[in-house]
Amino acid sequence: MIKKIDNIGDCGIVCDFGDDVNKKVNNKVIKLFNFIMGKTSEGSLIGIKNCAPSYNKLIINFDLKKTNTKKIFNFLNSIDFNNLNLNQSHKQWIVPICYDMGVDLDNISRKLKIRKEEIIKIHSETVFFIYMIGFIPGHPFMGDLDKKIYLDRLETPRVKVPSGSVGIVEKFCNIYPYESPGGWNIIGRTPIKLFNINNSSEP
Repeated sequence: MIKKIDNIGDCGIVCDFGDDVNKKVNNKVIKLFNFIMGKTSEGSLIGIKNCAPSYNKLIINFDLKKTNTKKIFNFLNSIDFNNLNLNQSHKQWIVPICYDMGVDLDNISRKLKIRKEEIIKIHSETVFFIYMIGFIPGHPFMGDLDKKIYLDRLETPRVKVPSGSVGIVEKFCNIYPYESPGGWNIIGRTPIKLFNINNSSEP
């Protein structure tokens, strides 16, 4: 169930499912995303330009020449969420990580007062769930990290974080697909290339 629906400018709407970040809430977001995309594809919902799902929200952008806020609001309020299904195939990847390239690992160990070996063990044994892709193309935001190694962002973000860097903040883990700015604690690095705009084949 959507907790709140608000405008974002003249041609955008955010569907807010609350502040919690967990698989149950994220499933509701993805159910609505799939439903809207399905109705758009079959032509029964016109004017939708883009839908962007996140942990617990869905942003809908639309064409003012084809629809308007009132029509989108009415459509959203007419949905019976009890009848929405989520037919998703699940895939699992093993991502190799070189923890020797974790430039923040020593600092993480000092802050948490946990040995580096224990931090690596906790992180490497975690099965992460991808909640969203964002910030830059192919950038996965993954949870749920063990509370033992929860950390805040760096006080001073880096101007450049190398591609393949694996970072942690609070309950989340991410992998930088490109060199980019970032304020996450870098625990390691992977040689895997996450995103290739020219590759249309299945991984």
